[in-house]
Amino acid sequence: MLMGHPPKGSGTPYRRVGPISQVRGQRGAAHQHLCFVRVRWKPEVIVGKKTPLFELHKRLGARIVDFGGWDMPVAYGSQIEEHHSVRRTAGIFDVSHMCSVDLRGRAPRALLQKLLANDVGRLKEAGRALYSCMLNEAGGVIDDLIVYFIDESFFRAVVNAGTRDKDIAWLRRHAGDFGVEVIERSDLAMVAVQGPAARARVAGLLPEAAARAALALPSFSALQLGEYFVARTGYTGEDGVEIALPSELVEWFWVALNAAAVRSCGLGARDTLRLEAGLNLYGSDMDETTHPYESGLGWTVHLEARERDFIGRAALERVLAQGSARQQVGLLLEDPGVLRAHQELTLAGSSDGGEITSGSFAPTLERSVALARVPAGTWQEVRVDLRGRPARARVVRPPFVKRGKILIPDLAGAST
Repeated sequence: MLMGHPPKGSGTPYRRVGPISQVRGQRGAAHQHLCFVRVRWKPEVIVGKKTPLFELHKRLGARIVDFGGWDMPVAYGSQIEEHHSVRRTAGIFDVSHMCSVDLRGRAPRALLQKLLANDVGRLKEAGRALYSCMLNEAGGVIDDLIVYFIDESFFRAVVNAGTRDKDIAWLRRHAGDFGVEVIERSDLAMVAVQGPAARARVAGLLPEAAARAALALPSFSALQLGEYFVARTGYTGEDGVEIALPSELVEWFWVALNAAAVRSCGLGARDTLRLEAGLNLYGSDMDETTHPYESGLGWTVHLEARERDFIGRAALERVLAQGSARQQVGLLLEDPGVLRAHQELTLAGSSDGGEITSGSFAPTLERSVALARVPAGTWQEVRVDLRGRPARARVVRPPFVKRGKILIPDLAGAST
């Protein structure tokens, strides 16, 4: 139980529903709404689903947008300052639109061995986590998700907001064969506390024994601390935790962390942070029409166990035998401008073009970066169509930033 615990008793276009102000980078250059992928603004009333933190977001002055049918905070002020807070100290994000799904019963491990491209057989210790794609028969990505091994009768999955309904339907379609019940945990809220100081500031709210346990938690592991499911995972390229907790407790928890100098952060900063970290966004960088090998996710596919016939395996083996026609690359813009999703690419020596799947101004780099899908091959430079103006972009290997450090060699001396 947390110290001061209150009594019990709580991949997609954005739609702006309030004014947007300019935000400034470290060099003072003004950038207006540079932090979004596939932006479509409509000044309309708020009509989407709401997380348990929605009223608090409004009281904190957040700008609210539609994200996959959910009314979510895009920023509380300067998106770039929120981004830098996570890189330098700590920030907190509402991720309650995502969904915890408990898989309980006779053989949840066997169910996940059938449904996931990665191998849950590698999860041996209680609390260990695994990132994987869940595929259709054609090898397309139904969703990317994290699963946690609790015990042999209990696994937990965390799925994306925009895919939660189809994910749960897919899980239930197959669960009966394995004697597994699929339980949507709509009673739980989720927050992500990220940044180099994040774990210490969360631990500051915990009793001594729980704080020690939380600080000792290995990366990609989780621990149940009373009513709080604490996982050392995240989507920013920084250290931190993601916490599932009862909905009635989450507002108190958020406010307590604000008081401990953890900054409230919105989806705008979350997007630029994950892009700098080279992390895919479902619906932009992959979906059911793309397979892991063309989405930079081949490392999540585990084919070594020949007897494990997971859904989509045959299709992926055909891709490997023939060679993937496309690949994902990272791009760094060399000319003025901003890289955006759906901008077209041309490659010297190739009649086939490419396309940016995610792109934005990167506050840590003070440059524009992107993830793109291009023909298979070795490329060093491409041309990007910026509204009819060709611009040079250098092919670089993501991630661009990790744990506060710039990984592009000739930019590595820049301050983070």
